[in-house]
Formats: sequence, structure tokens, C-alpha cells
Amino acid sequence: MMTIEIIQIVGLGLVTTFLALVVKEQKPIFAFLLTVFVGVLIFLFLIDEISRVLQMLEQIAVTANINMVYLQTILKIIGIAYISEFGAQIAKDAGQAAIASKIELAGKVLIMVMAIPILTAIIEMLISLIPN
Repeated sequence: MMTIEIIQIVGLGLVTTFLALVVKEQKPIFAFLLTVFVGVLIFLFLIDEISRVLQMLEQIAVTANINMVYLQTILKIIGIAYISEFGAQIAKDAGQAAIASKIELAGKVLIMVMAIPILTAIIEMLISLIPN
């Protein structure tokens, strides 16, 4: 089943690439909008798969008796990484490398902020394991 889905996604991407190259000659803004639209469409196409992965991770966390706060934080970090990468790629496609690098920087800073509670918990656990 996954093979058919990736073939559809790659096919859509290649057709869009060809169309964008043809349209770019006459109307560059339409070519850009087409690529952004198809990028969002591909993301929406993957929502069900992302949801299944999240459900599996939650089941694993419950089985392993992991605090859900940590799992939620890690999932938020992954989400920030994907969203910032997506936004940066759109900015790069539009020829705005400076904006793209700022989006990437913002993503990295937000990831660092989100990771602090997990790092704190790990450090506290390590300190508790060290004999007095």
C-alpha cells in the first residue's frame, strides 16, 4: 500500500515540477504558488500517516510507562523541526535565502527552549544516581 502512495506523491511532484518549469517562463508567481500549493497538498495527503505514527508512539509510551509530558514535548520538537524546514524550503524556492535562514534559526531556538525541561529531568536523574 505504501508503494502506491509514494508513487502517487512522486508522480504529483514530478508533474508539478514540469508544470512549474513551463509556467515559470511566463508567470513566475504562478509557478511559485503552484509549488507551494502542491507542497501543502502532499503534506495534507500524509496527515493520516502522521496520525498513525503518533498513535503508535503513544501506545509505546504507555506500555513503557513513560511520562506523557516527555513524549508530547519530543513530538512538539519534531513538529517544530518539520514545520520550520517546510517554511525555509518555501522561502528558498521563492529566492529568499536570508528569510529561510531566519526561519531555520527560529526553529532551532524554539527546539532548544522546548528541550530544556527534558534536559533538566535527565540531569536531575543523573545527579540522583551519583552516590553522596
